[in-house]
Amino acid sequence: MTEPRYPYLHVAVALEEVELVSSLLFDLGALGIEERDASTLLKSQAGEDTTTLVASFEDDAAAGAAQAELSGQWRAQLEHVVGDAWRDGWKAYFKPLRVGERFVVRPSWEPYTAQPNDLVITLDPGQAFGTGTHETTQLLLGALSGHVEPGARVLDVGTGSGILAIGACLLGASHVTAIDVDPLAVSATQENAAANGVSDRIAASDTDVAQINERFPLVLANIEARVLVPMASVLSERVADGGKLFLSGLLAPDMERMLAAYAHMRVLSQLEAGDWRALLLERAG
Repeated sequence: MTEPRYPYLHVAVALEEVELVSSLLFDLGALGIEERDASTLLKSQAGEDTTTLVASFEDDAAAGAAQAELSGQWRAQLEHVVGDAWRDGWKAYFKPLRVGERFVVRPSWEPYTAQPNDLVITLDPGQAFGTGTHETTQLLLGALSGHVEPGARVLDVGTGSGILAIGACLLGASHVTAIDVDPLAVSATQENAAANGVSDRIAASDTDVAQINERFPLVLANIEARVLVPMASVLSERVADGGKLFLSGLLAPDMERMLAAYAHMRVLSQLEAGDWRALLLERAG
């Protein structure tokens, strides 16, 4: 009996192109995408300045069509995994991961004995960005401790998997408005909120940030500079007087234009991890 063959498209992209190409792959029929770079726990064939996106497809026809569409601009290689052993084999790469002083992110299949001060987030890899393995997520998640007041209301823009929203709830936030343009991210956030027992405190939707009238003591946005720069005005308007705006998904060359776009806010600190940066800002009170 012939074992099944599963097609995967490996696409090498620059760090700043990850979100763009991931979106293109989903538009071209990808069922799921795994991101492999130096910051993840998965093995990578990418260099320090590149990421390999590994996209699964229903069949060779769909994968071949996507390869043809992308090959003019990116190096896209079609590979196959034979047999079903791979279905659980990839899980070996995901282990409990400490982020900052208090958070531990664990996949559901990995047991973890929490220490007295630990806040444990159970999160499985999926189609939405943000499993805690990427530096952009780690920078903001680690920064949350000490900045979430008990009972605070938080806005999470580009919530992805909902990891930051969940983290804010575990620190005592009474409510998080979590928004994302991707319906898969909205669904993932709802599922992950349920898995962590905070569904009643997280409202996930695809509402446009410009349509939100409330102002929050803490606003989070882990996206990327090409999106965050033109959003400077609308994001700043969502921050309450004396409130904070935490931005991530930035590369070192982005910082000059980011600081210019948000010059009306006070810089609390600039965080860095490898090539990635985050900005912690405060609105005048």
